[in-house]
Amino acid sequence: MNSLTFGRLVTAMVTPFDAQGQIAFDVATELAQFLQNSGTEALVVAGSTGEGTSLSDEEKLNLFAAVAAAVTIPVIAGSTSSDTARSVSLTRAVSGTGVAGVLATTPAYARPSQAGIAAHLSAVAESTDLPVMLYDIPSRTGRKIAAETSIALARGHHNVVALKDASGDLVGAAHVVQTVGSQLALYSGDDGLTLAFMAMGAVGVVSVASHWAGREFSAMVNAAAENRWDEARRLNEVVAPSCRFESSDSYPNPLPAKSAMRQLGIPVGQCRLPLGSSDATLDALANETLAQLTAARG
Repeated sequence: MNSLTFGRLVTAMVTPFDAQGQIAFDVATELAQFLQNSGTEALVVAGSTGEGTSLSDEEKLNLFAAVAAAVTIPVIAGSTSSDTARSVSLTRAVSGTGVAGVLATTPAYARPSQAGIAAHLSAVAESTDLPVMLYDIPSRTGRKIAAETSIALARGHHNVVALKDASGDLVGAAHVVQTVGSQLALYSGDDGLTLAFMAMGAVGVVSVASHWAGREFSAMVNAAAENRWDEARRLNEVVAPSCRFESSDSYPNPLPAKSAMRQLGIPVGQCRLPLGSSDATLDALANETLAQLTAARG
């Protein structure tokens, strides 16, 4: 099994903004500490949930440093974009911020071939000594990292140690685990598929709903890892409403996550455009979801 560089429960953290749309660094450190205390074992900062495409490189570097200084768990920096040269430059720069790893995402919009995807991700991995988590999310990027590409990257780069799979391709994910599972730790990138991924040999989840249900997600992935499947299935049912709430066509991630955190008293603010602001309907749904979770906790 992989050495669990990033633990079993990783939270893809939202980026807090103030009323003027600037990063609220004090809230970011408060949120990071809240998540650590709720069972999160590592944090992804400035990924898709963190509105990374809406942040400048300077903002990202400052955010990485602030969060890394605030917690004792690993911080994984979302340091890549569709521009390979810019991705390499920023990835080199993050080593000075105190982060413990980088998140390398499939290039969006460019729609490269598998050879192009492999070359882009290889360039990122070769630019740093930090552990690299590959991020496969074709719903956002328009391209999937093929299973054979992930396998080749793990075999070709000692620091490519994890894969966050948000593709929904269970067959491909199972093949990756069976082929390079000792080198590449598989994480579900979809909260609702966590249990299925764990059954195939994933080590855990990179979660959004763990912002407010961290205790349950931590217990679920650990129960599955220990073959306590009845308990894992029970907890999966507990978090199911949160999984349904966290993203929809009307309210895509991270709009719901930010609404939930505001209801919990952490002033993460609204999303930057193009996501925009929440509304009363979403805030009501957040309150309903949190109430269901509270009731399930007893």
